[in-house]
Amino acid sequence: MLDYETLRLLWWALLGVLLIGFAIMDGFDLGVAALLPILGRTDLDRRVMINTVGPVWEGNQVWLILGAGAVFAAWPALYATAFSGFYIAMFLVLCALILRPVGFKFRSKLDGTAWRHAWDTALVVGGVVPAVVFGVAFGNVLQGVPFHFDTDLRVTYTGGFFGLLNPFALLCGFVSLAMVVMHGAVYLAVKTDGEIAARARGVVPWAVILLLALFSLAGAWIAAGIDGYAITSALVPDGPSNPLMKSVARAPGAWLENYHRFPISVAVPALGYAGALATWGLVRAGRSGLAFITSSLAVAGVVGTVGVSVFPFLLPSSSNPASSLTVWDASSSPATLRIMLVAALIFMPLILAYTAWVFRVLRGPVRARDITTDGGAFY
Repeated sequence: MLDYETLRLLWWALLGVLLIGFAIMDGFDLGVAALLPILGRTDLDRRVMINTVGPVWEGNQVWLILGAGAVFAAWPALYATAFSGFYIAMFLVLCALILRPVGFKFRSKLDGTAWRHAWDTALVVGGVVPAVVFGVAFGNVLQGVPFHFDTDLRVTYTGGFFGLLNPFALLCGFVSLAMVVMHGAVYLAVKTDGEIAARARGVVPWAVILLLALFSLAGAWIAAGIDGYAITSALVPDGPSNPLMKSVARAPGAWLENYHRFPISVAVPALGYAGALATWGLVRAGRSGLAFITSSLAVAGVVGTVGVSVFPFLLPSSSNPASSLTVWDASSSPATLRIMLVAALIFMPLILAYTAWVFRVLRGPVRARDITTDGGAFY
């Protein structure tokens, strides 16, 4: 039987898998939406782009639900703190995500140019805002979030929404946006043909350059100007879930310590660089299908870099470092983690199999002539 320490590590890894899964699967349809005004020169172009994601975007949302559910059940203290502290930001994301199904359906109700342009704008907002806000959230995690626990473990958040929009967090937001734009452009290169696919392939190099430049700038900023967090008391990996039973100090360069302690972890950010560069090269070589795989690897590397850098922290506290939530003191009970692990081992393969089947059924490019003859297409 797995011990408490192992269960906590497994659920930390599973949380990372779910977040990466969401970034990959929902990232390309957020990227497609963000690219609507850039690649969609005509209404028919935009209809083609919408139809590449229209049948799959709802299934992609499963990864977001799974991630939130995993946080709720496996890391309840993290769920309570993050969802209350980031409440307005989460509400903003929710509103933006709601615009997508509304935009898909409503833009076809009238033929007027102004009407369809308005809903296309709503779809762009529904793609750009979540991508930026999720990046901003990761940026604030790297800096620490102003919250603390009292002696009864009641959490108090002392920050505000606009405090989240600090320069470093906004930089991380733009890293996230560049990442999904790259991913979305590669997806369009696979799922369309003709001029749209050519335009999408033309966007990929610029998105890759912007992603790598911003990702490098964020890394340099962390190394030079952002203090990390370090546990200064004895670690108790199988101890009770009480975040106040430890000591934590802020220290320059602490977020780089894991790369010194575990050199193999350098492979995670390296995957982000290698995947993005390989994507550029494969798109130039006309291998868009393989480029989508390497783009997914780049997304995994960028998102995974945050998790590897801050481990074992889940949510550092800037106002009271001792209240920081870590893998060792923020989890549910061993029984809960075991039951959930069994459920994950049953349902995750089913979700992956179903997702693979859906994409196999929907394989092949979406063409303009298909849109004009299919009455069931999105408009």
